[in-house]
Parts: sequence; structure tokens; C-alpha cells
Amino acid sequence: MEEIIAKIKEQLDAIKADIDKVGNKAAQARVRKATLALEKLGKEYRKVSVK
Repeated sequence: MEEIIAKIKEQLDAIKADIDKVGNKAAQARVRKATLALEKLGKEYRKVSVK
């Protein structure tokens, strides 16, 4: 569970780094990709936390 939490924090840091770069299309793509990864980690965390 600690590993999943660390990965979630890592993804949030990646999003924070690029979220303010409004006109940068590459940064926007990285944010979209990171949010998809965050969604998967959230689902994984939910499965582990219910057990």
C-alpha cells in the first residue's frame, strides 16, 4: 500500500510541475497522461484499501 501511495504522490508532483504551463501543448499532454495514470493508481488503491 505504501508503494501505491508513493506512486500517487509522484504522479501528483508531475501534474503540479506542468499544470500551470497553459500555452505549452507538450505540458498539457503530459498532464493528460499523468491524470490517466493517476486514475489507474486510484483504482488500484481502492482495491487494496478495501481488503
